[in-house]
Amino acid sequence: MFCSSVTVTKPIPYTFDLGNLLITDSNPLPPNPSQAHLSSVARDCAQALINQLLTTCPITSSSEGVLMTLPPPTTPLPREKPVPAEKEKTKWEKFAEKKGIKDKKKEGKLVFDEETGEWVPKWGYKGKNKEGEGDWIVEVDEEKEKQGKGEDGGVRSEGRRERKEKVRRNERRQRANERKERPKGG
Repeated sequence: MFCSSVTVTKPIPYTFDLGNLLITDSNPLPPNPSQAHLSSVARDCAQALINQLLTTCPITSSSEGVLMTLPPPTTPLPREKPVPAEKEKTKWEKFAEKKGIKDKKKEGKLVFDEETGEWVPKWGYKGKNKEGEGDWIVEVDEEKEKQGKGEDGGVRSEGRRERKEKVRRNERRQRANERKERPKGG
C-alpha cells in the first residue's frame, strides 16, 4: 500500500481561513485531470489544512476530551437570503412610543394560591378570578340584598355577573374602536 507524505509543498502556497476551516489552492489543474490526480490534490489540501490547524491553533485537554480553539473567521460568507426589510410600526406601537408606554413583562398564566399551597391559573377553569364562587357559606350584605330583590341566583352569582359584565363592556369598547378605525364613507 502506498503511504503519502505528511508534508505538502506546492509552487504557489495555500491560503488558509482556519475559522471557517477553509483552504484555497491557487495552483492550476491540468486540462482534463484524471480522478486519481483530483484525489491526490484533495488529499494534499486536506493534509495541509490539518497540518496548519495542529501547528497554529491552541489545543487543550479537559474532562470532555481534547479541544482545539479556532481563530475567528476571516472570509466573509454570503447570506442565503437578503436582509429583511424594516417593518413599519403599527398605530399602537407609534402611540406607545410617543406616550412612553412600555410592554408589561409576561408574568405567566399561573399564580400561587396561599390557601391550597398550589399553583393555579389566573383565570379560566379553576382560576383565581373565580375565587369565592364555590364557597358553601357566603356573607350577605343586607343593603345589597334589599336592593337586589327578585334577582336570579342572588349573592352567589354576583361575582360571575360582574365578570360577565366586564367582558361585555370590553367587547363594546372593542367594537367602538373598530368603528373608529374604519375609513369614513366606505
